[in-house]
Amino acid sequence: MNILLVSKRLGSSACLCLDKGKIVTLGAVVFLLFPAMALYAGYMLGKEGAQVNPDVLAETVNAELIQQRSEILEAKRNAEDNLNALTLRLGKMQAHVIRLDALGQRLTRIGGLDDGEFDFTTAPAQGGPEEATVGAGAIEMPNFMEQLEELAQQLEGRERQLSVLESMLMNRNLRAEVVPAGRPITKGWLSSKYGTRNDPFTGKPTFHKGVDLAGKDGSDIVAVAAGVVTWAGKRYGYGNLVEINHGNGYVTRYGHCKEVLVEVGATVKKGQVVSKMGSTGRSTGPHVHFEVWVDGRTVNPSKYLYASR
Repeated sequence: MNILLVSKRLGSSACLCLDKGKIVTLGAVVFLLFPAMALYAGYMLGKEGAQVNPDVLAETVNAELIQQRSEILEAKRNAEDNLNALTLRLGKMQAHVIRLDALGQRLTRIGGLDDGEFDFTTAPAQGGPEEATVGAGAIEMPNFMEQLEELAQQLEGRERQLSVLESMLMNRNLRAEVVPAGRPITKGWLSSKYGTRNDPFTGKPTFHKGVDLAGKDGSDIVAVAAGVVTWAGKRYGYGNLVEINHGNGYVTRYGHCKEVLVEVGATVKKGQVVSKMGSTGRSTGPHVHFEVWVDGRTVNPSKYLYASR
């Protein structure tokens, strides 16, 4: 094989003669030379990369660690905040439950409910056959917080309702305390009714503004309702008189007392002893003349005498 070589610079040409052996040798050299060059180039690039990558990798790893650390701290703070909020919420709910229990027990006593009918110290009685559990998976935090908030609102609503109920019961009891009811004596009997009768001194028909309750001299006379004493002493026709204003237009009078045990301006409770039975004033014997006034007018005391105490 002849290869002609021409050079313009030298202005000459040459001929290279290659036989079969030389061609094989040249091919082998070329075949080995290219892989060697590739390996060398890879080695140089690897060497250069090995000199640069450690710093780059260190910076990358540090940045990743910093980011992960920041995310962990943020998650921890969020968890602590959620836990604190949950603890605070549970504390408030527990306080509500304590108040509701106390209020429920008080309402049970005020309402005169049977023992055991409403027991606020134990959980409400519940039961029923076992059924398949609905949504048995773990509760997610958002759903749990929503349920907690809903429960808190229910508790607050119940507390308001119970407070209203308590006010109603207390008002009812207060009205019961100031409305005359019951007998003004502990022992004795009805000796004269309300209305027209023959006067015991003149025998003429007269209007009797109250009822007379006879009994033992010196026995107790009690207030039939709570109120404020507006008269305590002698009064024409009544002898020693006790007058009590109960509010809401109600006034009661207790006449012919042997002894007065209260003073004007004193506050008395229902059933409190206010005087002793006697026969002072216009009287024929030991008794109490009992009057009930409503809005400035006398009314028949009989319905109050037999009203429930």
